[in-house]
Amino acid sequence: MKLIFERSVPGRRSAILPSCDVEAAPLDEAFARQRELRLPELSETDVSRHYTELSKQVYGVNCGFYPLGSCTMKYNPRIDEEAASLPGFTGIHPLAPEADTKGCRAVLDEAARYLCEISGMDAMTFQPAAGAHGEFTGVLLIKQYHDARGERQRTKIIVPDSAHGTNPATAAMCGYEVVNIASSADGCVDLDALRAALGPDTAGLMLTNPNTVGIFDKNILEITRLVHEAGGLCYYDGANLNAVMGVVRPGDMGFDCIHMNLHKTFATPHGGGGPGAGAVGCKDFLKDFLPRSALMEGEGRLQVRAFAGNFLVVVRALAYLKTLGREGVPEAAKNAVLNANYLMQQIKGSFEPAFDRVCMHEFVLDLSRFKKETGVSALDVAKSLIDRGMHPPTMYFPLIVHEALMLEPTETESKQTLDEAAAVFRDLYRQAYDDPEPMHTAPHGTPIGRPDEVKASRTPVLRWRQD
Repeated sequence: MKLIFERSVPGRRSAILPSCDVEAAPLDEAFARQRELRLPELSETDVSRHYTELSKQVYGVNCGFYPLGSCTMKYNPRIDEEAASLPGFTGIHPLAPEADTKGCRAVLDEAARYLCEISGMDAMTFQPAAGAHGEFTGVLLIKQYHDARGERQRTKIIVPDSAHGTNPATAAMCGYEVVNIASSADGCVDLDALRAALGPDTAGLMLTNPNTVGIFDKNILEITRLVHEAGGLCYYDGANLNAVMGVVRPGDMGFDCIHMNLHKTFATPHGGGGPGAGAVGCKDFLKDFLPRSALMEGEGRLQVRAFAGNFLVVVRALAYLKTLGREGVPEAAKNAVLNANYLMQQIKGSFEPAFDRVCMHEFVLDLSRFKKETGVSALDVAKSLIDRGMHPPTMYFPLIVHEALMLEPTETESKQTLDEAAAVFRDLYRQAYDDPEPMHTAPHGTPIGRPDEVKASRTPVLRWRQD
């Protein structure tokens, strides 16, 4: 489609402004633009059609099945959007007098109580803008704790090889040396490798449970005990909290701090660059190190973002939690696990799971053997799914599984949708053996076909330049 600048016609307008009825105040030449501002000139019809056409090229959970692994792309109830659109929340200024922000304070306080209860933590901050920002804040808590105790020799953070890529990046940004430990054959943390990595220089462990391959680590209590015994702290990456919320609490597993992706688990639309919220919770002994908001008590502490972070994301989370209630939260988690296991069983027999066992919220397919036999890669399958009206699953992650496709169906998908998705996977499996060539060039029904991945990453064109 054409860019909006390419649709521009000189002199065309989409609004008629009334004549000025006050005396004109000329702008000081020092502040005047030195050259004409080049904006597109369009009619209202042009603008409406342009953005309608753009909307048709965007794929979201409202369009169809979106099993992007480790991203929890579930449907977000409209009632939460209504709550976040209330003028009392959208129109407030963060520096408004305290008397005018009592409602916002109540939202933050109540959401903090609920999320502390769900996570097993004692205190909470909503400042972090997203998941990775929450990780950064959580690891800084660990760093401040050790520094306050004079234990600056603790310079290493342990990260399993199945971790999210942001985990080692976060530890490095906080000034730590990253110690990578291997997974065992069952996809869980290798306890011998963990013991060998622990020592007086251990600051902590970053871990997701259930992990990235969708498995709840059976040794989780032993893992956190070993880290604590070595003097380190345990950080919980809450990216996969949707699988266990209301069922088991990270704080009861032995974790000292956690970030939660409110934009994944708690009902803010996920994707498109934001908004997000990486709420960080911690145990009581760490709460004095939490950053403080200008809306909360105790100003003057270190902040990682202005004010209370993305406040409206917290509003959505609270509306979601109050709608589900004490019974609905664990029901949602259990349905997410049920859907993942159902879809895995429906696909199994064609594409094979990397770990053929009961999973949690997501599972990983290993297409290594399939690729050797057909020449069709995980990328080819993912691109072919687009032509079948489905968003691709996560590709080539985690790195411990070659030719990986990771699927997370979430709790908001029906059995009918899962059956249809499984039928598509089985059909593509057969096509790979019978007629693989179209799969190598998919997708065929999109405005842009398969781009040059290397060129796109090394020399991306990120903006349009006028001649």
